[in-house]
Amino acid sequence: MRRAALLTAVAVLATACGSGDTSTVIGRADSGKLTIGIRYDQPGLSERRLDGRFVGFDVDVAKYVANELGVQDSGITFKEARGAARESMLQNGEADLIIASYSITDARKEKVAFAGPYFETGQGMLVRFTEASIQGPETLNGRKLCSVKGSTSAQKVKTDYSQGTQLIEYGQYSDCVIALMAGNVDAVSTDEVILAGFAAENPELLKLVGKPFSKERYGIGVPKGDGKSRDAVNEAIEKMISSGEWKRALERNVGPSGYEIPQPPQITEKS
Repeated sequence: MRRAALLTAVAVLATACGSGDTSTVIGRADSGKLTIGIRYDQPGLSERRLDGRFVGFDVDVAKYVANELGVQDSGITFKEARGAARESMLQNGEADLIIASYSITDARKEKVAFAGPYFETGQGMLVRFTEASIQGPETLNGRKLCSVKGSTSAQKVKTDYSQGTQLIEYGQYSDCVIALMAGNVDAVSTDEVILAGFAAENPELLKLVGKPFSKERYGIGVPKGDGKSRDAVNEAIEKMISSGEWKRALERNVGPSGYEIPQPPQITEKS
């Protein structure tokens, strides 16, 4: 009887400390481990190097947020989150958080929750360095425009600017860039900060054209209904900004491309 009572007391204490709570992200973080979905193919933002290292601004945001939730870098498992899979990864538990240039939209908010935004950018256009006739989204009629599956970028161009655009979709932005350099497509469109990274890697072959023609707000994807975790993630974002680490991370990862570092955004996605 005494042993049974002792075991019950230990179990109650463990639950009170949060170690048994797996229904929320912050509860799972108590174990010292989190799985975070990121992109593998976005220079400057989120990239998996040949040596297996993960680098980029989104990676630094992921590490900062995880650390604030009590998870050290060694406890983070990064998992590739391609555009079309991001909602399902949160819904089926493949990832605890998604930090993958994930634009906040009303359609996505029907399936997942967002914290943030932690970054704001605009949609841009990437073309071959020798291209002269494409100067913006309105000059793409009859041309092939590439974007990734699940992205809203290319469809926005076709709907709002050039209905005669032929849309080509690949699984990753790096595939689009390879197709562009090979002459299989005429332009790539997505957020300008992403394109800047590719242009910086290939300055003799690629260039950005025109001005940004949308406003994209990057949020951190959180399972829908997990308001406490969203609040905790928002607090981590605000701390990263106020501490100066947000700006330092951008300067370190995106600054070398020549991309102008913007002002930090205001948190709008709250419970």
